[in-house]
Amino acid sequence: MTAGDDPGFDALTRQISHGVDLALDVYKDKCLRRRIAVRMRACGVHTYTEYQALLERTPAEYQRIKDALTINVTRFFRNAETWERLRTAYLPELCDRFPGPLRFWSAGCASGEEAYSLAILAAEIAVGRQSFELLARLQVDATDIDRDSLERTRAAHYRPEALQEVPAALVQRYFEWDGAQYRVVDRIRARVAVSQHDLTGQPPPVDACHLISCRNVAIYFDRPMQERLFSSFVDALLPGGLLVLGKVETLFGPARDRLDLLDVRERIYRRPE
Repeated sequence: MTAGDDPGFDALTRQISHGVDLALDVYKDKCLRRRIAVRMRACGVHTYTEYQALLERTPAEYQRIKDALTINVTRFFRNAETWERLRTAYLPELCDRFPGPLRFWSAGCASGEEAYSLAILAAEIAVGRQSFELLARLQVDATDIDRDSLERTRAAHYRPEALQEVPAALVQRYFEWDGAQYRVVDRIRARVAVSQHDLTGQPPPVDACHLISCRNVAIYFDRPMQERLFSSFVDALLPGGLLVLGKVETLFGPARDRLDLLDVRERIYRRPE
């Protein structure tokens, strides 16, 4: 019997949900099966029932399957066109619209590249305007459910391949080479606050956001969970605030009627004032 035919799938996902404290019922079935199959192959088991037994025998496998289910591929300034539109068209206007403290939320931040990219963009706007107080009034909240990812975010050390889309001038200004990896400079790290947060079961950690970026995270959730998540984002945005989704993501549900689409290609939305 192949994994796809094994009737023990529901029992396995309930066991994993309990073991790792993840609400797997909100994930897309296809995504769950694919990522569980990766761990099953790595462990040399062929049915969901066998994998359940392995989890019972090997508690450390729970952390490995959690990592497999929550991992997201990311890098600095991923999808450069999105960041360019933010830099030239939307972030400067946002900074002008809100002259006081600025609060950005990188939701599902993985290992932190997106959160630090947001802080670097703000720093670049400040440099261009010779208005360095702009960066001082920014806080980027970087949240994720995975503790290992959050530790990597706090450490802010990255392999060279994570910077492959970063212009050389920005690498020189905002990173330090430590002999093996790049480290985000202190003035950018100081703008990023890292905390654990479960998008599927907790309210937003910030209820007055000027910008929320959640890119290539919602695609792993089923339609009802996506609708709840998008509505929570709109609730957390201040009027005039921005929501940035991944380029392959679609805004579903009531949230679609509560936001103005600014850029169809880059999936950038604004909450009306």
